[in-house]
Amino acid sequence: MVKTRFAPSPTGYLHIGGARTALFSWLYARRHGGPFVLRIEDTDLERSTPEAVNAILEGMNWLGLDYDEGPFYQTQRFDRYRQVLQHLVREGKAYY
Repeated sequence: MVKTRFAPSPTGYLHIGGARTALFSWLYARRHGGPFVLRIEDTDLERSTPEAVNAILEGMNWLGLDYDEGPFYQTQRFDRYRQVLQHLVREGKAYY
Protein backbone atom coordinates (compact mmCIF):
# COMPACT_ATOMS: atom_id res chain seq x y z
CA MET A 1 0.00 0.00 0.00
CA VAL A 2 1.15 3.52 -0.80
CA LYS A 3 1.06 6.19 1.91
CA THR A 4 1.91 9.79 1.06
CA ARG A 5 2.23 12.92 3.13
CA PHE A 6 2.42 16.66 2.89
CA ALA A 7 4.46 18.36 5.61
CA PRO A 8 4.33 22.15 5.38
CA SER A 9 6.10 24.49 7.77
CA PRO A 10 3.50 26.93 9.15
CA THR A 11 5.49 30.10 8.68
CA GLY A 12 3.10 31.77 6.22
CA TYR A 13 0.40 31.13 3.67
CA LEU A 14 0.23 28.02 1.50
CA HIS A 15 2.17 29.16 -1.59
CA ILE A 16 2.04 27.77 -5.11
CA GLY A 17 5.03 25.46 -4.57
CA GLY A 18 3.49 23.98 -1.43
CA ALA A 19 0.11 23.63 -3.13
CA ARG A 20 1.74 21.82 -6.05
CA THR A 21 3.58 19.43 -3.71
CA ALA A 22 0.38 18.75 -1.77
CA LEU A 23 -1.56 18.17 -5.00
CA PHE A 24 0.98 15.69 -6.39
CA SER A 25 1.11 13.77 -3.12
CA TRP A 26 -2.70 13.78 -2.81
CA LEU A 27 -3.15 12.61 -6.42
CA TYR A 28 -0.60 9.81 -6.02
CA ALA A 29 -2.32 8.55 -2.87
CA ARG A 30 -5.75 8.67 -4.50
CA ARG A 31 -4.53 6.96 -7.67
CA HIS A 32 -2.95 4.10 -5.72
CA GLY A 33 -5.64 3.71 -3.04
CA GLY A 34 -3.51 4.80 -0.11
CA PRO A 35 -3.93 7.40 2.61
CA PHE A 36 -2.78 11.00 2.33
CA VAL A 37 -1.30 12.29 5.61
CA LEU A 38 -0.94 15.89 6.76
CA ARG A 39 1.97 16.57 9.10
CA ILE A 40 2.59 20.11 10.30
CA GLU A 41 6.33 20.74 10.70
CA ASP A 42 6.01 23.36 13.43
CA THR A 43 9.49 22.92 14.88
CA ASP A 44 10.59 26.44 13.83
CA LEU A 45 9.24 27.90 17.05
CA GLU A 46 10.29 31.45 16.21
CA ARG A 47 8.39 31.67 12.93
CA SER A 48 5.56 29.10 13.18
CA THR A 49 2.17 30.56 14.01
CA PRO A 50 -1.35 29.23 14.58
CA GLU A 51 -2.56 31.71 11.94
CA ALA A 52 -0.26 30.11 9.37
CA VAL A 53 -1.56 26.65 10.29
CA ASN A 54 -5.12 27.90 9.75
CA ALA A 55 -4.13 29.49 6.43
CA ILE A 56 -2.60 26.20 5.25
CA LEU A 57 -5.67 24.21 6.30
CA GLU A 58 -8.00 26.72 4.63
CA GLY A 59 -5.89 26.69 1.46
CA MET A 60 -5.97 22.90 1.27
CA ASN A 61 -9.72 22.94 1.85
CA TRP A 62 -10.19 25.53 -0.90
CA LEU A 63 -8.18 23.32 -3.27
CA GLY A 64 -10.27 20.28 -2.30
CA LEU A 65 -7.28 18.41 -0.88
CA ASP A 66 -8.68 16.34 1.97
CA TYR A 67 -6.38 14.28 4.16
CA ASP A 68 -6.99 10.85 5.65
CA GLU A 69 -4.70 11.14 8.67
CA GLY A 70 -3.65 14.11 10.74
CA PRO A 71 -2.93 16.82 11.01
CA PHE A 72 -0.03 15.64 13.14
CA TYR A 73 2.02 18.40 14.78
CA GLN A 74 5.70 17.57 15.17
CA THR A 75 6.07 19.59 18.38
CA GLN A 76 3.44 17.35 19.98
CA ARG A 77 5.44 14.21 19.15
CA PHE A 78 8.85 15.02 20.68
CA ASP A 79 8.35 12.40 23.42
CA ARG A 80 7.63 9.72 20.82
CA TYR A 81 10.69 10.72 18.78
CA ARG A 82 12.83 10.54 21.93
CA GLN A 83 11.50 7.03 22.76
CA VAL A 84 12.26 5.72 19.28
CA LEU A 85 15.70 7.33 19.27
CA GLN A 86 16.60 5.79 22.63
CA HIS A 87 15.41 2.39 21.42
CA LEU A 88 17.53 2.64 18.26
CA VAL A 89 20.60 3.66 20.28
CA ARG A 90 20.10 0.71 22.69
CA GLU A 91 19.78 -1.64 19.70
CA GLY A 92 22.99 -0.29 18.20
CA LYS A 93 21.10 0.97 15.16
CA ALA A 94 21.80 4.66 15.84
CA TYR A 95 24.32 6.72 17.73
CA TYR A 96 24.86 10.28 18.85
